[in-house]
Formats: sequence, C-alpha cells, structure tokens
Amino acid sequence: MKTAITSKTIDVDSPVVRKRTTPLRRFWSHRTLLLMCVPAILFFLVMSYLPMPGLYLAFINYNYSAGIFGSDFVGFDNFKFLVTSGALWKLTSNTILYNLAFIVFGNILQISIAILLNELRKKWFKKVSQSLMFLPYFISFVLVGLIAYNILSYDFGLLNGILKSIGWDPVKTYSNPSIWPFIIVITYLWQSTGYGSIVYFAAIMGLDSEIVEASEIDGANALQRIRYIVLPWLKPTFIILFLFSLGGILRGNFGLFYNLVGANNTALFDATDIIETFVFRSLMNNFNFSLGSAVSLYQSVFGFFIVITANWLVKKASPDNTLF
Repeated sequence: MKTAITSKTIDVDSPVVRKRTTPLRRFWSHRTLLLMCVPAILFFLVMSYLPMPGLYLAFINYNYSAGIFGSDFVGFDNFKFLVTSGALWKLTSNTILYNLAFIVFGNILQISIAILLNELRKKWFKKVSQSLMFLPYFISFVLVGLIAYNILSYDFGLLNGILKSIGWDPVKTYSNPSIWPFIIVITYLWQSTGYGSIVYFAAIMGLDSEIVEASEIDGANALQRIRYIVLPWLKPTFIILFLFSLGGILRGNFGLFYNLVGANNTALFDATDIIETFVFRSLMNNFNFSLGSAVSLYQSVFGFFIVITANWLVKKASPDNTLF
C-alpha cells in the first residue's frame, strides 16, 4: 500500500502562524531570560524612575513644613542664581576637565598595561602583576584620604618630614590649589587603572591566536603586531567604554574629592570644587535642597545631551560601534 506524500505551502500571514508568534507566546518562550532581568528592571524602576517626580524640587523654594508640592513655585530662579553667581561655570569646567583627564589618561594607561600583560610570557608573573594592580581598586576612599593626609600634612606629613630633614622649607599642600589637580589625577589613576586594564586584557584574550601567529610568520615584530592587530582589535571596546564614560562626564567622583580635599576647604575651591561637592555643601551646610536639586538636574540633562551627541558622531564614523 502506497501513501501519497503531499506538500502544502504555509501562508505566513495565516491565523495559525500569527497565533504562534503572539507577544504572550514569545514572552513565555523566553520566560527564563526575562525572569533573570527582573532584578535589574526593579532596580532601575525603584532607584531611577520612581524618584523622578522629585525633580520638581529644582523649580521651587523648598519649605520643610509645606513639603515638595506645597512649596512656592519659583520657576528657573534657582538656575538663574547659579548662572549669575558664576558658580555654575566654575563647577562645570572643573568637573569636565577632571573627568576628561580621568578618561584620556586612564584609557591610555589601561590599554598600555593590558598590552604589556599580554606580552608577558611567564604566567605566574602575569597573575601576580594583575593581582597587585587590581588591589588598589578595593581600597576605600576614606583610607586613600588618610594615606594622603599622612603624606601631605603640613605638621606631621611624611613629605614635609623629609624636606625638613634635608634643610628645605615645608610645603603648605592644603593651601596650594595649583598642585591638587596633579594629586587628584595621579590618585585616581593609581586606584582605577588596574581594574580598567582587566577589561581591555579580556578583550585581547578574544583575539584569534592564528592571526597573531600568521603575522609572526610574515616577520612582524612586537610593535607591528600591537599597532596593526591588537590596537584595531581593541577599538570597539574603547569606543563603548568611552561613550559610557562620557555619560558621566558631569558626575564627579565625590568620594575621591571629599576624602582627599574635603568639601569646605575654601582655599582649594578654584581648583577642586566640583558639582558633587557643591551639592553636598548646599544640603549639609546651607540646607538649600532646591539649589542642590537644580545643579543635579542640570548635570543630568547636560550629560544626556553629551551622550546623544557623542553617539551620533560615532555613528557617522563607525556605525558598528555605537551604543544605540
């Protein structure tokens, strides 16, 4: 007995096919992945979206007894005060310049160290080096500030102790604003370079070893391999990390600045005052929640437009490496 086998073309627009691709069915088929995303969704919902009505604080003269939505609406007066007082420009320029130094010098050092680690042939030495460079990242900013004070203190610091022992005059570090940009940048690089280099080193580990071996057979030396193979391979990683860094270019490292310099050292304000320390003083010293909220809102909006603009420029030059 013969059985006839017939073929039938299935219309993709038929109700049967559409039923199989409904959102509910897709949700159920990916339920495990979606369940894993629930903690992250809840985190951003609670920490980022639910507090958004509090942005209204930047447009009122906050009164404790009346609350946020019962206080007098003053419009852009808080922002106007920041502009006319001249504080906004100084805070913005300091925050951006410090973050640019962190981004530029940080990425250069991180890429360089990652390449050097990749060139090491002794595995035990490579592991020890990684661990030693990674260790400062876990040191608290409080301890970093304590170490810095014990080195730079005028009366009891190690630096002035050495200078006095050789007959030189002690240095008033905490009243000399010109040297603090170097101290802050060097401290940041010391603490964060080891951690950042791990990301680039992991990216290098994804490089096909056959490409490197082929270049060695063709006579390429170490510098040529780094220039024509490793650095182009790291380009997408660098662009992504750079765009992420630009998103926080107006967000200063409060822990670093507060523990190294403090928030009330007026002698160093011109060189070290950033948006975060200004907001801290507004809240803790002056109890001006509206002014601090206005600065924070300005910080977020400005950073948002920087990311959008940078991503648009990257899309024009290298569409495959954009964030969105």
